[in-house]
Amino acid sequence: MNRALGVALALAVLAEPAFAQQASRYDPHAAFDESFLSAPGTAYRSGNGAPGPDYWSNRADYSIDATLDTARHAVSGDVVITYTNNSPDSLDVLWLQLDENRFAKGSRSDRVSPLGFPNPITGGVKLTSVKIGRDSAYMDADYLVSDTRMRIIPPEPVAPNGGVVHIAVKYSFVIPEGEAERTGWMNSKSGPIFDVAQWYPRMAVFDDVRGWNTLPFLGNGEFYLDYGDYDYRVTVPAGYLVMGSGTLQNPDSTLTATDRARLEKARQSDATVMIRTPAEVARTAKRRVAGVKTWHFHMRNTRDVSWAASPAFIWDAARVNLPSGRKALAMSAYPVESAGDSAWGRSTEYLKGAIEIFSKHWFEYPWPVAINVGGPVGGMEYPGIVFCSYRGKGKSLWAVTAHEIGHDWFPMIVGSNERRYAFMDEGFNTFIDVYASNWFNHGEYAPKRDGEYAPKGGNPAREFVPYLLDPDAPAILTPADAVSEHYRHPIEYYKPALGLVLLREVVLGHDRFDEAFKTYVKRWAFKHPQPLDFFRSMDDVAGEDLTWFWKGWFVHKWALDQAMDSVSYVDNDPAKGALITIANLDSLPMPVTVWVKQSSGDTSTVKLPVEIWEGGATWTFKYPSTTPLDSVVVDPKEQLPDVNPKNNVWSRKR
Repeated sequence: MNRALGVALALAVLAEPAFAQQASRYDPHAAFDESFLSAPGTAYRSGNGAPGPDYWSNRADYSIDATLDTARHAVSGDVVITYTNNSPDSLDVLWLQLDENRFAKGSRSDRVSPLGFPNPITGGVKLTSVKIGRDSAYMDADYLVSDTRMRIIPPEPVAPNGGVVHIAVKYSFVIPEGEAERTGWMNSKSGPIFDVAQWYPRMAVFDDVRGWNTLPFLGNGEFYLDYGDYDYRVTVPAGYLVMGSGTLQNPDSTLTATDRARLEKARQSDATVMIRTPAEVARTAKRRVAGVKTWHFHMRNTRDVSWAASPAFIWDAARVNLPSGRKALAMSAYPVESAGDSAWGRSTEYLKGAIEIFSKHWFEYPWPVAINVGGPVGGMEYPGIVFCSYRGKGKSLWAVTAHEIGHDWFPMIVGSNERRYAFMDEGFNTFIDVYASNWFNHGEYAPKRDGEYAPKGGNPAREFVPYLLDPDAPAILTPADAVSEHYRHPIEYYKPALGLVLLREVVLGHDRFDEAFKTYVKRWAFKHPQPLDFFRSMDDVAGEDLTWFWKGWFVHKWALDQAMDSVSYVDNDPAKGALITIANLDSLPMPVTVWVKQSSGDTSTVKLPVEIWEGGATWTFKYPSTTPLDSVVVDPKEQLPDVNPKNNVWSRKR
């Protein structure tokens, strides 16, 4: 067809060009390079992006006893880790994470903290005892602490294919005041609130890609953890309410009969039910309750747990309806200054709504309870519990609640390596947030326009153009700790989310994209995917070779500049058809949508696949015109992040 069009062009009289011809930076050989994703699959990770027939991941089960010292704002604990080596390798060294050492003076995090973002100093983790053994036979461990890591050399290697070792650690640390990004404490009108996270030594991940993953915790790069069962107990002053990941095992000794009755009512109610009212919290705050209580929680098949404690918590709950017919419980706990229908009074509604949306469209929420805590931490996620600022209201509270509980899908269910690949949790989660805002309560808070995730304005794709043109902006695949604060949200959250929106709305369409994305989640639920697993899985299920997109948008920093080049007519007669030439002037190819208006007033839209760019930077197609063309527009709905939209329009000279 192109050969025939070339002959026709030779006979045509060229109309006015759309713009002065400019050089194209586009290289079709780079865009459609066959070497990308060409490595063969393995027994652990298949070429189609699914886990291979011999895929394995190790397991870490935890039993923890912890005590909150409210006077010292400190936690002391005793953890026993049962670590199972499912790998084919014998392990002669073990690595654990000591996250609270980020707050030790002289830590790497302390030394790399940029000006204006000081690192709180609390002294880090104090280790009283580190033992290792099998069953009940423990001995002092040969261990070394290096910043936020601890290395243990076992007395004999941990056997492959199911070998088990037990590690017992006694420890303590001081909780930073304020948010400190992940954990912290604050005073409220009715008493202190403690958001407690990264609160026990955690096993590092040994995987088939890198062996031990031992990147230090610096702050921005988050977590990579194995799955297991957690049984933990938290001892606090008797007047405190504890909200923890998992299911409370001893409600009879920790809750009143009234609490239990109201909770049972909430399990049957789609409307929010008050468990502890503001008036009840105010009465409790006036009297001192002697003694302590131990709260016992259990959570299965999770990669982490966290908890919050306070005498100041108002508490409410409602039923969550899941696609399988199973029910879960959404709960919120927050201080009296956060109460009200314009603020945290709707938190449980938001939490329930987000979980039901994510469960319906992507993967069913697997745990029996989900909790939103209003306290010092402005927005942080853990399995079954999220921490959001007690100051949140209206749209901002919806946005942070949906985003943080969305992390229970990425990376808590789909267990990616956050410390290396932030886009696989922040970007994917921001993507599902976009549609959750459209679908929640008939679009009450749509569209998602969080200023921290994207520049403010009216067109999400076009708003991102300054970052595509910024030579200092990093690529999406840049390690999390190498991305400066200035670029963190645009590159880790917004760009990958926008990329997935482009795939869903422009490249694949809803049906193919949704099936591919859901299949990726199902394949890698409670496993450890790498970026290539995601790329390959999407290609496999969608039935589309998206190499050009993965390379240009995720691996490199390619920009997009589609343009109108010229319009001519076959034999200089508009009734015989128009020859429209378009150009790709920058590195990223994309499918093209062209809107055409004739002088007769007739309009139509032409959609061209990305393959038109396989042979070069220009493409000519015949349009069945009957009258002269008045105007031609590339990307008429402005769906693409085109860096120069001024050259997208051709208009007939009059």
